[in-house]
Amino acid sequence: MTRRREFLPAWYDKPAPAGSYRSLFRWGYPDRFKHPNRRLYGLMKRRLELTDDDFRAPRDLGEELVDLDLPVRLSPEHRERLAKIVTLANLRADSYSRLRAGYGKMAYDLMRLRQRIFENLPDAVVSPRDKDEVRAIVAYCHDHHIPITAYGGGSSVMRGTECPQGGISLNLREHMNRLLRVNPANQTATVQPGMLGPDFEAALRRAPELFRAPHPYTCGHLPQSFHSSTVGGWIVTRGAGQNSTYYGKIEQLVVSQEYVTPTGTIRTREHPAEALGPDIDQIMVGSEGAYGILVEATVKIFRYRPENTRYFSYVFRDWAHAVAATREIAQGEFGMPSVLRLSDPEETEVGLCLYGVEGTPLDEVLRLAGYRPGRRCLLLGTADGERGFARRVARMVHRVALAHGGMNATGYAARRWEHGRFLDPYLRDDLMDYGVIIDTLECAVTWDRLLDVWQDVRSFCKSRARTICMSHASHFYPQGANLYFIFIGRMEIPEYLEYHAGIVDAIRNSGAALSHHHGIGKLLAPWLEGAVGTDQLELLRAIKRHIDPHGILNPGGTLALDLPDACRR
Repeated sequence: MTRRREFLPAWYDKPAPAGSYRSLFRWGYPDRFKHPNRRLYGLMKRRLELTDDDFRAPRDLGEELVDLDLPVRLSPEHRERLAKIVTLANLRADSYSRLRAGYGKMAYDLMRLRQRIFENLPDAVVSPRDKDEVRAIVAYCHDHHIPITAYGGGSSVMRGTECPQGGISLNLREHMNRLLRVNPANQTATVQPGMLGPDFEAALRRAPELFRAPHPYTCGHLPQSFHSSTVGGWIVTRGAGQNSTYYGKIEQLVVSQEYVTPTGTIRTREHPAEALGPDIDQIMVGSEGAYGILVEATVKIFRYRPENTRYFSYVFRDWAHAVAATREIAQGEFGMPSVLRLSDPEETEVGLCLYGVEGTPLDEVLRLAGYRPGRRCLLLGTADGERGFARRVARMVHRVALAHGGMNATGYAARRWEHGRFLDPYLRDDLMDYGVIIDTLECAVTWDRLLDVWQDVRSFCKSRARTICMSHASHFYPQGANLYFIFIGRMEIPEYLEYHAGIVDAIRNSGAALSHHHGIGKLLAPWLEGAVGTDQLELLRAIKRHIDPHGILNPGGTLALDLPDACRR
């Protein structure tokens, strides 16, 4: 008797046609894919109460070419004058270029593109070749009140690239994408804002060849959007990489910067530390293009020593014990791990499916030892740096984990996670082909509130039936950590927007920070005044009025700087 073959969906695994809608809403590299494996597919069907029939016929794949004639509000005269600055080849007003610049990678962006909803587009995409051209563009747009929205990798999940008032999208990735200098004495690198993460890291590895440096280097900033994000994007959104517990968030890595504004250039100096009043660098980091156009930055770099990396993973009986262990690791003063990632019970089960552990002898050993599905939590990570330091950190993590009831699961899960960490977001292309939405929100919280915030936000997320809600903490400090919430479910745009706003409300009402590393953009702007306070927001607006008196830089609600009162929550 022939055994019936188990069904798997026909996941899309070919590069999207050039110029197609699919090429716009795909994540990352066009020739990279990551499909749900059999275990993960089965888990999703069970949790979402779906069947194979729900995955037999994909929805619109978006393979047709973009063939639109969208209206352009920018006058031919303005387009001609801007083209003279950058050359005609570097000014594009075709619909494909405008769609690409106007939409980020939030689920709402992808849902709108898949449903052919076109809104908040720039009138033209302008690609300067150097900072002198940026100055000329900003000056011209300031004189003629033309909105400018900066664009880097396009990986924003905060509606940061939308252009509600039209104008131009300033594409800094096309030409301003080089590593300019490496200073081995200071251990710094000076880079243009449009350089993609993989290119930046590859150039730092080649520092001995390119700059006669004594070592290869790393910046240590490796966000999950690594394949699609730029150095400038990291800085202006105050981002964090997955190794930030050791290397630091981007605001800790920035040494000096240069911005072009309508009222002049803001340039800071390369000092290791200073006491010269309020920190201008920190005012500009996180300003999301609303205070100026970043044209150059100098950042800290570190010696690249992957041979010293130590991998570890532990399974805890429940979330409370796991959180207590990570707090002790963060406060132990023996040195910080590079990666430290703690998954709650629901994410642990998904992760064990994804890493191929579920259903294996290792899984059976965990169950027999009392680490049961629905309660157990997976902690994985790495220790980096000098060899002795990395060994000691890994050894101390081991000691703390065992003291809190953790079972050593070897470095297997950590290695599997690292191998696929930049590919996990590619899963959502497959899921959205069948109407399944996956999206994320994240926050920052102190240790004494972490358990309550996790419970409160998760309770709201799970109030919707047939919804997966995974949570993890992946950036740690002696004073607290971040919490990341990932939800998966089938929903249409109206329900999605209501549910998404409800999660933000739950985060705010729980007392957590609205964002740890995704920034604010236009998405979280309605909640910002309540989060930072009216007087503080007025201070930010006063800076905006001085730097950008006509309000041309990233207008339309970014950072709530020009948000109408009716839009505030």
